[in-house]
Amino acid sequence: QVQLVESGGGLVQPGGSLRLSCAASTFSSDYYPIGWFRQVPGKEREGVSCISTDGSTYYVDSVKGRFTISRDNAKNMVYFQMNSLKPEDTAVYYCAPSVCDEYTVISGRLFGSWGQGTQVTVSS
Repeated sequence: QVQLVESGGGLVQPGGSLRLSCAASTFSSDYYPIGWFRQVPGKEREGVSCISTDGSTYYVDSVKGRFTISRDNAKNMVYFQMNSLKPEDTAVYYCAPSVCDEYTVISGRLFGSWGQGTQVTVSS
């Protein structure tokens, strides 16, 4: 079953930083755009950022200038550096092969099932 594994979440104070990692073990992630999503209880999962196969990056307005998505094809990894974290960034974060879109950031998920995600909690 195609699935990505997220890690790197945790509890951090407002203004702090975290780096999330997304590992693909059953396919080569460098062949696909990869998106980061987040979900809070009671709300729909939100596409937050996306990186295409040529390295183009896309972000929702709420994270622009604070978060950076990157990929290391040699390691089959995608990263999500989150700086200047705010309480409203608290969510479970997921990654998935996605369709990047310059207007909506992520227009859809390509394939595979959702992983377990990684919890990010921003609180003092």
